[in-house]
Amino acid sequence: MSFTYKGLTAEMTRHIVTDEETERQLQRLLQQNPRVAEITDRPTQDGDEVVLDYAGFCDGVQFPGGTAENQSLVLGSGRFIPGFEEQLLDKVIGEEVDVKVTFPTEYHAPELAGKEAVFHCKLHKILVKTPYELDDVFAKEIGGCDTLEQMREAMKASMQNYTDERGEMDLQDRLLQMAADTLEFTCDQDALDEAVNEQMKSFEAQLNRQGLTLEMYCSFMSKTEKELLEEMIPTAEAALRNQAAIDKIVALEGITASDEEIGQAIALVARQNNMTVEQLKPYMNEAFHEAIIHSVQTGKVMSLIRENATVTVV
Repeated sequence: MSFTYKGLTAEMTRHIVTDEETERQLQRLLQQNPRVAEITDRPTQDGDEVVLDYAGFCDGVQFPGGTAENQSLVLGSGRFIPGFEEQLLDKVIGEEVDVKVTFPTEYHAPELAGKEAVFHCKLHKILVKTPYELDDVFAKEIGGCDTLEQMREAMKASMQNYTDERGEMDLQDRLLQMAADTLEFTCDQDALDEAVNEQMKSFEAQLNRQGLTLEMYCSFMSKTEKELLEEMIPTAEAALRNQAAIDKIVALEGITASDEEIGQAIALVARQNNMTVEQLKPYMNEAFHEAIIHSVQTGKVMSLIRENATVTVV
């Protein structure tokens, strides 16, 4: 079989966003974005959200981690040490309060466990959150539209664009896989082992973000770490084959990355990480630039395969 990356045929199923899906998204936004009103004419009550500064002292010494400015706290939420929130009830904006508490005996900081402490607090704001109605006011204040109907139409269009973009990305991935399947390819064992290990590291990091360890996951799934590694081999091998196909097309087509394209790619990385290009510069080593060039070339390869494919949309 000869390597084929032009003239591929594929089918793309286009999902049409329904009115029901749009309405569900509106309801989610309604729940996630309550109306916030600042209260100035009464003291704090249970359920209020307050904005305050505080500084914690134990045995007359300010302790690390016990200080914050403009901290938000919902009174009655139980987020802070027992007894802390109750002492902030019936207080007014600008008032300074000494909150006296005793840390739990099993507190996460052993040096504070079971000890008495005083927090010097100053109250800046009292906020009350109430739900919006699904109406034009909600559309103006949250959706940036004049009417609810305009917001509904804009949301449906945005959801459709997102769905179409995801569908196009999936299509391009499938086309690349189809091209890679025609490539004569022998997987290097060292490269495969490295790819599998990288997948495992990524998976373990994902588990850690969820508060799990690899050992816990293996216990839940009744699997060994070796079995998990073996399950990752096909995915790692497919990724290496895809990469080999991309490299082959880059060589065959003489695909390069211009300075302008590299600059645009760097600017995109900066935006995605909420940084300026200047802030990103300390990280721009040789490996970074190689990765940027590779990303530009990969994008061009994907576009080339897509433009030369016959796609039926259903």
